[in-house]
Amino acid sequence: MKQLSSRQYLIAGIVVAICFTYIGRLFYIQIIDEKYKIMAVNNAIRRIVDYPPRGVVYDRTGKLLVANQAAYDLMVIPNQVKDCDTMELCRLVSIDKQGFKDRFAKLKKQKHPWYQPAVFEGQLSGKAYAALQEKLYDFQGFYVQSRTIRNYPKNVGAHLLGYVGEVNEKIVEDSSYYQMGDYIGLSGIEKSYEVPLRGIRGVRHVEKDVFNRERAAFAEGRYDTLGIAGVDLTSSIDLDLQEYGEKLMKNKIGSIVAIEPGTGEILALVSSPTYDPNLLVGHERSKNYVVLLRDTMKPLFNRALMASYPPGSTFKIANALVGQEVGVVTPDTRYSCNRGFSAGGVHVGCHAHASPVDLKFSITTSCNAYYCNVFRSIVEHYKPSEAGYRTYGAIIL
Repeated sequence: MKQLSSRQYLIAGIVVAICFTYIGRLFYIQIIDEKYKIMAVNNAIRRIVDYPPRGVVYDRTGKLLVANQAAYDLMVIPNQVKDCDTMELCRLVSIDKQGFKDRFAKLKKQKHPWYQPAVFEGQLSGKAYAALQEKLYDFQGFYVQSRTIRNYPKNVGAHLLGYVGEVNEKIVEDSSYYQMGDYIGLSGIEKSYEVPLRGIRGVRHVEKDVFNRERAAFAEGRYDTLGIAGVDLTSSIDLDLQEYGEKLMKNKIGSIVAIEPGTGEILALVSSPTYDPNLLVGHERSKNYVVLLRDTMKPLFNRALMASYPPGSTFKIANALVGQEVGVVTPDTRYSCNRGFSAGGVHVGCHAHASPVDLKFSITTSCNAYYCNVFRSIVEHYKPSEAGYRTYGAIIL
């Protein structure tokens, strides 16, 4: 009997130990480890970021420079992708099989959580979205999220307006606002005024069915937040003047900057050669950027802000204005050039061109001799000559 009793205790102890093991494991899975809870929630609930439209940009007269248009991001939740017809999906989003693999490899390299959504292919056009939406139920783990992208009604001002592109890892590390897949202004006005233009994004939580389709708002939208649209901006740019400047610089290399002297406002900022700003928008942006980057004419180089120009040549215009203000120069005033100007043992050279030179031609050819003569005429207009120097300085200032 004692032997039987000991065996019963042993069996009972084993059963109790097994029960406690199961209870402990269930406690760990349901209470401590949230991985399965997150997976279950992701299977039933989708968190959709509501990207607000960026603020639009107007010129000084109220004409539209930068607008928005609808676009769509194909999102993926990697651990939900099963039995995917890879070739069909690649066809619908215009990528190859290697591109399909590269996108998952990129997420793996970024250590993106496999249960969280990520952008698989961004900024699909309305046409591509329509074709994809009809067959989206066949691709488990994929869904479409809407956003807005930039549109430029007039193909001008590419360098001053700038462009928007996807954030990189460094931007995400340096900012608590941005996440991988977000877009940010990378140059021009888009970059300088990124914070007011971007607005504040919101979040929606929706329930989905077994076919990955949205059913209804989760908890009646109790946990949703509304997105706030970006601020619309009015720039100092004059669209008509900008268009005229770019027309003048067509097939030329250089830049034009038109400034309102009274206020310092920039009325036009032209860099040539330029490019159509719509090339850096949407699904083809990366491909077009590479083409522009490799162009030997360097259309991405902003010559108005980054190129070097002799400051004396630009100051000749100020000299012409002072001469007309004083009354020693008119549009018909002519001076001889003869390859330069000599006075008091000092010689200022000039490039070859016709002579004598009137005011308009002097600006066209940037004639050194002409403006040396203009300066001498201004100073000698006053007696003594020191008064001429003071008057010249006062007018300039």
